[in-house]
Amino acid sequence: MRKAVFSGAIAAVIFFVSGLFAAEINQGAKDLVIPAGNQGDVHLPHLKHQETLKDCMLCHVLYPQQSGAIQDLKQKGTLTQKQVMITQCIKCHKAKKDAGEESGPVSCRQCHIKS
Repeated sequence: MRKAVFSGAIAAVIFFVSGLFAAEINQGAKDLVIPAGNQGDVHLPHLKHQETLKDCMLCHVLYPQQSGAIQDLKQKGTLTQKQVMITQCIKCHKAKKDAGEESGPVSCRQCHIKS
């Protein structure tokens, strides 16, 4: 009986720890820089968005959760900058601002940083 309880406890610890590693792996980058041509790159605080929104699909409904996805889709012509900027970013930021919540930038120069 003791051996079964001990084995169960070990299995639970392994399951818990593996879940922590899986969460870390799927977390993505803390910050992202999205090349945006002559408008200036967009510096996106990715981790802050994850912590605030909790649901990755709110943003990732338009593109896969992989590095370079936005650039790849733009090059293929299947994703326009307006889809990301207006439909995703600005719409969400304005809704939060209108609701009196902390929000992200709503003007071009607040996101697009020229080097």
